[in-house]
Amino acid sequence: MRLLRLAWLLAAAAAAQAGAQVGAQISPPPLKVEQVAPGVYVHIGQHKDFEDGYDGDIANIGFVVGSEAVAVIDTGGSYAVGMALKEALRKITRLPIRYVINTHGHPDHVFGNAAFIDADPARAGAQPRLIGHAMLPQAMASRSSTYLRNLKQQLGSAAANSTLIAPRETVRHRLTLDLGDRKLELTAWPKAHTNHDLTVFDATTGTLWTGDLLFIERTPSLDGDVEGWLSAMDALTNLKAARTIPGHGPVTRDKDQALARQRAYLATLLQDVRASIRTGADMTATMATAAASERPRWQLFDIVNRRNVNLLYPALEWE
Repeated sequence: MRLLRLAWLLAAAAAAQAGAQVGAQISPPPLKVEQVAPGVYVHIGQHKDFEDGYDGDIANIGFVVGSEAVAVIDTGGSYAVGMALKEALRKITRLPIRYVINTHGHPDHVFGNAAFIDADPARAGAQPRLIGHAMLPQAMASRSSTYLRNLKQQLGSAAANSTLIAPRETVRHRLTLDLGDRKLELTAWPKAHTNHDLTVFDATTGTLWTGDLLFIERTPSLDGDVEGWLSAMDALTNLKAARTIPGHGPVTRDKDQALARQRAYLATLLQDVRASIRTGADMTATMATAAASERPRWQLFDIVNRRNVNLLYPALEWE
């Protein structure tokens, strides 16, 4: 299966590169998307790690269709994945893509921007509006070289044409976008999973896109502030949604149960790291013990949990 997916990515990247070189209109195979509510389409990413079998297709990405236009919500981990999402979209509608929304700046969610957005500012008026959190451009700028270097190492030639493109429009608090008979409500969050998380709510169907403020099945990964994340989860619990699309994992109609499951992990992690620091255990020892009781409940636990401890331990050591 891994070899087949890698072959698909290589073929898609080669087709995109050949098209750029000779002007041919060669399209990659479309991503598999499912309609989870009227006009709401999502592609469910795989539970793979960046260091083991990563192919750029691990995040939940998709689009919402109004009567006049379309909004894409996250674009995937490479140009090839973004193009495959675009091809899936075009199989469903020919309406113009008016917006491309990034829920945050992690590479598995944004490297596909280049499939929808031309990096040349002179073409800004002839393409979708790329929108993200007010802190997202800075986050992308500080990590772009590292992310691109890692992507090339992970994907090889399947990383062809992948580049980070930051939003030209940002959200500090809230923003409403109109797709025609359908409005999307964008909310910028204080530091939580990252310092630039954005959620998208489709009021027409009651569908909430959380980005990585919510993980289901896959171990939540921390790149921001765990206490801020717990606070954001309180606010998300108070939001009414008919269905919720997490950043990773299946779509759910029971958002609150999924948030409670995630809260249990994060609260246990925080408690255990603090306890280790109090007893004098070093960070390496803490990686093996912190939140160990949560291991059976999460995929990729050993890999992701160690990274979380690596980030959290130094932050708590001097509190």
